[in-house]
Amino acid sequence: MRGEASTSAPDGGGAGSGGSGGGGGDALGVGMLGRGFMGRAHSIALRKLAWVAPELPLRLVALCARDREATTRMAREFGYERAVFDWQELIEDPAIGLVSNGGPNALHAAPTIAAARAGKHVLCEKPLGRDAQEAFAIWAAVERAGVVHMTGFNYRFFPAVALARQLIADGALGEIRHFRARYLQSWLVDPDAPATWRLDAQQAGAGALGDLGSHVVDLARHLVGEPAAVAARLATFVGERPGGAVDVDDAFAATVAFDNGAIGTLEGSRVAPGRKNQLAIEVNGTRGSLLFDQERKDELQLMTVGDAVSDGFRRIAVTEPAHPFLRTSWPAGHAIGWEDSFVFELAHLVGAIAGRHAVAPLGASAEDGYRCAEVCDAIARAARSGTEQQIAYRTLDEETAG
Repeated sequence: MRGEASTSAPDGGGAGSGGSGGGGGDALGVGMLGRGFMGRAHSIALRKLAWVAPELPLRLVALCARDREATTRMAREFGYERAVFDWQELIEDPAIGLVSNGGPNALHAAPTIAAARAGKHVLCEKPLGRDAQEAFAIWAAVERAGVVHMTGFNYRFFPAVALARQLIADGALGEIRHFRARYLQSWLVDPDAPATWRLDAQQAGAGALGDLGSHVVDLARHLVGEPAAVAARLATFVGERPGGAVDVDDAFAATVAFDNGAIGTLEGSRVAPGRKNQLAIEVNGTRGSLLFDQERKDELQLMTVGDAVSDGFRRIAVTEPAHPFLRTSWPAGHAIGWEDSFVFELAHLVGAIAGRHAVAPLGASAEDGYRCAEVCDAIARAARSGTEQQIAYRTLDEETAG
């Protein structure tokens, strides 16, 4: 993983135009699936691309969700040409070249696979599938179709995280020995908080593990390398909530061994009081350490052997034009917002569609989404069995053989 990174500062801006295939001078038509949290995040990013990268001609063709009144209203507010209420209409529309799938987890596989088979490029939110088998099927389908594909791991596109990857790849920390990550939220602290689809295994696949854990697993892979084995615990603290039973986890904790010899810990919880949305990572190597906390998203703390102040951490404000993604953002010293990670992510994707660069390794491909799901499944197996689980990754040759 580390060997794939460029030593130059990555930049998500500067993509070209294209219709369904990404070539020529026509605007790239976008169909958006979902009007909820992720549907809005993607829609805001698509609108902001006109400012961050004005050379990206996009056409917001259609927004799709089930509630007719709410979908029609949101389509009008965000500038979509029309609202539709069946995702098949996105697949059948020849004006749409990119399908952005921000729907619930249970709607990740079928629309994404159908879009790819229709020759449309795809962005599918994480987790790519409800389990590794479903994620593998999506990866196999998009690869077979030959379309550009991305899994929506937006935290890769925080400038501080991209700088951290660059420093690790450049050897600033030496040989990596430890990786620690935690993703903590508090929205289920109240036992009377109502049940949602996210608490239903059939719809979500997993709880905190799939929702929050997929992010920390992806960052572990992105920054350090492939996990090789895991041991874990899962916990469901409230099994019944207003509106239904809960059959997914509220929290998880795992230890991980990487194939390069590093070790680490991964943790996620939806029942951590005071933690609205804390994603924090720490990486320790033979020559230094770095820290990142999403609650201070414009900062990276770095310590390297030979630093002047008693070998302590120094703060880097990741806001300069030379830092990743910030060439076309606000002036130096001006903070970015959480939603800007989606802007940089979509700019990178559209650039890949235009043929200017590949999605990976800076962005997460469908293969990355599958491999992340394989690690999450291994964590769940380890928790059920009480024993360490080895992680085996499938290849597309296996799919062809099957």
